[in-house]
Amino acid sequence: MLKSIKIPDALLFLFSLLFVSIGLSVGAIIPTYRYHTCPNTTTYAPNSIYQINLRNLLSFLSSNVSSEFHNTTFGEGSSSPVYGSFLCRGDVNATVCRDCVTFAVNDVVKRCPVEKETMIWYDECQLRYSNQSFFGTVSFRPGVYLWNLDNATNPNQFNLLTNTATRGAAAVAAKGMPGDKKFATKEDRVDGFQRLYTLVQCTPDLNASSCSTCLNEAIGLLPECCSGKIGGRVLFPSCNFRYEVYPFYNQIASTPPPAAAPVLPPPPPIFTPRSTGKRKISARTIVAIVVPIAVALLLFILGFFFLTKRTKKKYMMAKGGDDITTPESLQFDLATIEAATNKFSADYKLGEGGFGEVYKGTLPNGQEIAVKRLSKDSGQGTQEFKNEVVVLAKLQHRNLVRLLGFCLEREEKLLVYEFVPNKSLDYFLFDTERQGELTWAIRYKIIGGIARGILYLHEDSQRRIIHRDLKASNILLDADMNSKISDFGMARMFDVDQTRENTNRIVGTYGYMPPEYAMHGQFSLKSDVYSFGVLILEIICGKKNSNFYQSDYAEDLLSYAWKLWKDGNPLKLLDPTLKDSYLENEVVRCINIGLLCVQEDPEDRPTMKTLALVFNSDSVSLAVPKQPAFYNRSDADMKSMGLKFDESRSAEHPYSINEASISEFYPR
Repeated sequence: MLKSIKIPDALLFLFSLLFVSIGLSVGAIIPTYRYHTCPNTTTYAPNSIYQINLRNLLSFLSSNVSSEFHNTTFGEGSSSPVYGSFLCRGDVNATVCRDCVTFAVNDVVKRCPVEKETMIWYDECQLRYSNQSFFGTVSFRPGVYLWNLDNATNPNQFNLLTNTATRGAAAVAAKGMPGDKKFATKEDRVDGFQRLYTLVQCTPDLNASSCSTCLNEAIGLLPECCSGKIGGRVLFPSCNFRYEVYPFYNQIASTPPPAAAPVLPPPPPIFTPRSTGKRKISARTIVAIVVPIAVALLLFILGFFFLTKRTKKKYMMAKGGDDITTPESLQFDLATIEAATNKFSADYKLGEGGFGEVYKGTLPNGQEIAVKRLSKDSGQGTQEFKNEVVVLAKLQHRNLVRLLGFCLEREEKLLVYEFVPNKSLDYFLFDTERQGELTWAIRYKIIGGIARGILYLHEDSQRRIIHRDLKASNILLDADMNSKISDFGMARMFDVDQTRENTNRIVGTYGYMPPEYAMHGQFSLKSDVYSFGVLILEIICGKKNSNFYQSDYAEDLLSYAWKLWKDGNPLKLLDPTLKDSYLENEVVRCINIGLLCVQEDPEDRPTMKTLALVFNSDSVSLAVPKQPAFYNRSDADMKSMGLKFDESRSAEHPYSINEASISEFYPR
């Protein structure tokens, strides 16, 4: 009974509760990893001067965490200088900052053991180093954005509020001279029950104008990454912002100190009558008052951490991102998917491909999804399926179809994707009634989007990905006709230093496969470049390569385009429905690029990194193309060479939305 508890026991009980609460709220924080990138374009050799300078730099940074930001250089003036910096989130205390940086300098060399340029983000800090100086300059790449899967109740109103809140906080953070703390938080009311918490930050070595430029560029990505989502963030090397509907930062540390109060004379002493008797507070009274308060505080803290953790688990990432370490964090239950698709009703069916059927669905929160129902004879084991889902979930880019999760229950293997409303490119491109909807401006935007998506797969994702089945039916179009690459069922992962691989099992689609792959089973990054070239020529002329035939001039699309180019009449390739609504220099430039991509020798084809420069600048000169590859091998010819061909043309369908499968994805 409470009344039998003695005062020392009651105090001990109270102190134990308080210590538990304090331990929960101020215990040691392990940095929460978000994303890292270390392109293999520049590497260093073991025990090289660069590695020695890098070790010294990392050691110096971890032992000099006296403020939220520091940058330094080792080996300046030598042939192998290293420039490095760290930035801690503006609201974390010195201990958390030091722990995060110390953790980062050890973690980063494990993730990026030989790369000279590295960027790594955690919730509490970020670390960067390079062989090129980046101090005081704005860097937008690499960029990462993340979003919460849950939608706001009123998306339009919420989008307006997030835009206003982030830009308002950015204006506050950008003020000041270089060296000033460029950090701000903001709290706004969403409705009567919900609030919006916003945090923005720049590296202090930027001036006010550069900080403002960086944050405005980041905030400009809101419609792409986080429209209608209740949480989101964009991470650039030079700045970042984040918003949530729960307080994720230290509100006390983020609040500016109040203005100093005026000094007033001390008030006159107040005399209180002294009690003449002894006053005792019983143990029962102490326990009755203090214990409920302590228990309530403990429950509140536990509840807050539970809800915060639960909300964080709902995050997905774009261009890298959240710490998806287990397949279970992406798993949907079958009952939810069945309810969303009306138990896979025929009325909800979008299409059928070589690996299964696709259904449209709507989740309980109103989000539209596309569900790929893999056929039961796909031949993939459960663990392999789950592991590959994790890999695909980390491939997040605005020009790739976003994988939301999966379901593996009973005999069902289901992939859940974002719903892309405008179907696939072939639905418009090869239909005489719909071709006119694809103006040259739209086609040029589609080509650029495909290029950015392939570049991400080849250069910017955590592992190099070769798609191996790029074709018009695997390019989906969103509501704004932005292109999104889908169907990774035949994709292969490469190591960072790997250039090509051989196989005796040929998968893909005739007309899009390069000759070295179709004839000899050799595939590489240049295989996707070849397919991209075919796509460009198809988009320009509005005809499918596999169905193209011109008996009086050329037998296939590539030969036809080449002869027109050689004869000085490249514009004759143009789709007649475009009439005069095109820019001649853009069309000719794209035909040039397409012909360069389909060269017979893979070494003559440009890389996607080179093509990115070409699309971003008209001043980059293009090489003169040679005669494109041509081959006419039958299945019998291939079998005689020991090659097995799996044709995927059955996957082409006028309603080929989210024709994605991972049954042929080979992790290495």
